[in-house]
This record gives sequence, C-alpha cells and structure tokens, in this order.
Amino acid sequence: MGPVRSRRHARPGAALGAGLSLLTLLGAPVDARAQGVPAPASPAPVPPAASPAIAFPVAPDGAAAKGQEVKASEPKSAEKSAEPKAADAKAVEPKPTASGSDDPKPVEAAAPDIKPAPGKPQEAAKRSREPAPLVYAKVSADPSPTLTPRTFLDTLRAAERYAAFAEAGGWERLPDDLARLKPGERSPAIPALRHHLTLTGDLPADAPPSDRLDPPLVAAIAAFQGRHGLPDSGILGRLTLNALNVPATVRQKQLSASAARLMGSKFPFGERYVVVNIPSAAVEAVENGTVVRRYVAVVGSPDKATPPVETRITDINFNPTWTVPASVVKNEIIPQMRRNPGYLAKNHIRILGPTGEVDPTKIDWAGEKAVNYTLRQDSGFDNSLGQVRIDMPNRFAVYMHDTPAKSLFAASVRFHSHGCVRVGQVKELVGWLLQGTEGPNGPGSSWGPIEIETGIADGERRDIKLPKPVPVTFVYLTGYATPDGKAHFRDDIYKLDTPAPEPAATGAIPPAGAAATPPAVKPAAANPPARKAAAPALAKPVPAGEPQPIRKVERRPPEQAARVD
Repeated sequence: MGPVRSRRHARPGAALGAGLSLLTLLGAPVDARAQGVPAPASPAPVPPAASPAIAFPVAPDGAAAKGQEVKASEPKSAEKSAEPKAADAKAVEPKPTASGSDDPKPVEAAAPDIKPAPGKPQEAAKRSREPAPLVYAKVSADPSPTLTPRTFLDTLRAAERYAAFAEAGGWERLPDDLARLKPGERSPAIPALRHHLTLTGDLPADAPPSDRLDPPLVAAIAAFQGRHGLPDSGILGRLTLNALNVPATVRQKQLSASAARLMGSKFPFGERYVVVNIPSAAVEAVENGTVVRRYVAVVGSPDKATPPVETRITDINFNPTWTVPASVVKNEIIPQMRRNPGYLAKNHIRILGPTGEVDPTKIDWAGEKAVNYTLRQDSGFDNSLGQVRIDMPNRFAVYMHDTPAKSLFAASVRFHSHGCVRVGQVKELVGWLLQGTEGPNGPGSSWGPIEIETGIADGERRDIKLPKPVPVTFVYLTGYATPDGKAHFRDDIYKLDTPAPEPAATGAIPPAGAAATPPAVKPAAANPPARKAAAPALAKPVPAGEPQPIRKVERRPPEQAARVD
C-alpha cells in the first residue's frame, strides 16, 4: 500500500513560493514538492510523560498495487546471539551520541496456520507477564509533538533564524575543561556559554551577567539538553559540551535538510495519530495536538535503516507468528542447522512445504534447495516479534512490535533493528490505539490492561481490527521546530543531511559498524601522463531576481525485497 494521501490540506501558492525561496536561500535540498500546512490551535499542556544515500527495499509492486498489506518478517530473534541479553547490554551498546536486504524474496503465499503446541494455561499467563526492564532510557517530556501540520513552516523559520546566527559569527567554541564545572563554580568561559544560551532562547535575555554556574544558568543548560535529546540534568558534561560546540552553520543545515524532507508530505494528521522520529528513536501518541505519551523505541541500524512511511494503523495482533525471510534462512539458519540439527526445534521454528509441515531431518541442509522452504516461528515469549505486533500496510513492509530483547530499551543509543520499530511498553500504546474498539466481551466492553493481558495469556493468535484506523508516520528529522518556536536537534545517524556533517562537527560518536575512511589511493606511476581536462558543463543562466529552479533528481527504484525486522 502506498503512502496515505490526504485531501484535507490545500496548498496556498504564497506558502509554496515562500517555502521554496527560503529553502533555496538556505541551501537545502529541494528534490520534492512543497506542502501546505495550516496552523492548528496551540496544544494544552499535559503532565510530563514517563520516562552516501540509503536505498530502502520495498515489497513487490504487485502486492502494493493491490493495496494488500505486506506481512514482513523480522530476523534475528531465532538467532540468540543477535538479541543481546540484559547482562550484555553494555557490551553491545555504542557510546551515547551528542544529541540523542537481503536477498530479494517475493511475498510468500499464505501457509497453513501452525498453532503452538498446547501448554498449561498458567505457563502462558506467566509468559504474558514478562517483567519490564528496571530502567528505560529517558525520553523528552515536552508535550509538543515532533510533527504537526505546521512543522514544515516552523522549521523553515528556525532555519532562517539559525542562518542569521551563522552570518553574525555564531557562537564561541567552549573549552573542554568546562565539562568538569560544577554548579556554583566560576570559569572565564561562562560568559561565552551565557551568550550561546541567550541566542538560542534557553537563557532569558535579562538574566544577570555572571561568570558563575548559577541556578538560572543550570536551568538554561537543562532546557538546552531537553532540545537535544539529552538527559536534562542541568549538569555540564562531555556530551552536552559537544552539542554546545556544534557550529550554527551545521544546525542551520540540519533544519533546512529536515524541512526539505517534509516537502510533499500528505500525512492526514487528525485528532489522533502516531509519529516515529527515527533519529530520536522514540514513538509519540498524539491526541488533540498534544503528546499524551512518548515511548522509547529501537529503530533500524545504519546499514538496515528504518524507511520513511506515511500510512495508517489498521490491526493489532496478539501472539503473532514470524515468517523467517529467505536471507536469514540462507545466512543464519542453514549454517546453524549444519552445526546443530536441533536448532529449529529449540527455537520453535517449523518448516512449511506445499503440503504442510516438513521434517527437518528430511532436508539436505548442505544443498541449495534448503532456502526454498518457508520457516515460521511459533508465537510465544521467545518470538522475534514478542507478544504484540501493530500492523500498518505499507510498501516497505515495516511495522511496530514488541520484542524479547527488552534490555535495549535502557540504552542511550537504540539503532539496532532491521528496519521495523520495536516499542518499549508497547502494550500501553496498544491500549491507546484500541480506545473505542469493542472489547473481548462484546458490546459495551473495552480493551483495558487486564483484557489485553488476558488476550495475550491464552497463547492464541488474535487479530483485532481498528474500527477507525489511526494515521502513523515514520519521519527523519535531525532538526525541527515546535509551535513554541523552539528548535530541536538530533544526530544524523543515517547521514542523510546534505552535505552530511562530519561526526566531529556534530559532536556525534560514530555508531558501531560505521564505515571507516577509505585509504588514499597512490598513483601507479611517479609521473603519470597528464590528461586533458574536460570542459565543465555550463548551467543555464537564471535571470537576476528569480529563484534558482528546482532540479528534479531521478532515482532508480530499489531492489525488490521484503523488509525484515
């Protein structure tokens, strides 16, 4: 299913012209159409909530064209080493940043439902009450949504403001020893810090001057940290100092690049919708213009990026099964079966053929035909998708779901999935999504926490269709502005901003597995023959006073493949 198109927002011509002109002036990529964005009423405050380009693989065109939901598959839960245990979380987690397919395979034909082996009801109930992690990573308590109908224009205005900062010289680089300063202590660098925080609106302009880290300055530092996805402790540290030292020019580019990515969006919004900002690794449930709950999430790693999506949540699945993608069968499961023939049984994975279930001992795991079988993991506590999946038809075949690897929700850096979004406290999000849906006991009943737990505890697959689908979008915003005028920033984990700032410029620490700088290539001869330089192509001149024309970039469609986790 393609992106959901909205007919609600007409595009004013003036807004389009202003947006394009401003993007051109700011040097933003403008390979898209501008969007019109009406301004909603300001949201009422609520109590704080608890704490080179990437090609995204798409599902086969036939399924998407027919409007079918592509049932994607998520790897690596069957491969125990891929999902770190709580004790291994520190070893797996990259250090925090300064701000926050596989073989192509067609959608598999419907295989016969294989129900998990019957067990004692109390055992199923025990599985459904899996304890949550003791500590979740902290997410922003700001009630303002990351994305609203006016985010595009608000972000453009913020980009213009930061361009003015850059033109005026920006702010001074702060010394490293400032990170060790404690509240109440003095430093000659404090006036420069105050100037920076005054420019960005974190410190009131009428704050008394001082070279001391006084309470108003501590509060300003906490506000700055909140805008950058850092713990808002008010204490200066290495990560906060790194974020403070990002130049105004880089911040302006983050804002303009993010605004450009919003151009052409037709997201329908509505009274209730869900937003996943990929660089924030967080999920927002928005109702009447306010974030009612923000959840910690695990999103795609840099080499298996979560794609941008605009669609609707249509169904909730309890106790989902997992169909293993061909790439995981080929690269992980077949090697495991060669070493350990009992691997599939241990991980509750069944083999399905044209006539039903196949005995794994009858398959030649050393041959080439082993990859042709469909492998399905039974529902249950150890299933890759956990106990809940949130279905949202889209051409990338991604979705949101639970996970058995909950220790990652405590990590500061949460870019570990294969494209889908794992949601911390997902049952609470499911409860919010199921509001207004008839409960399990017929008319008049609802899906509360007890009903959800009971529905999962019986161990049976259950699909619940939402009577009114909820709009959902996955966006990639490294810089954005909220209706209150505040600019927020996150690290460009996928390097999609153009030009992409270097890690040293953003204060980011490259994630594990990032490509190293290629070595310099030496010439084959000491004095190679000189080549005649080709004459540069001349661009068509643009009359003075007219905006630079938009250059449309043609992109080749990505290789057809089903999305995996």
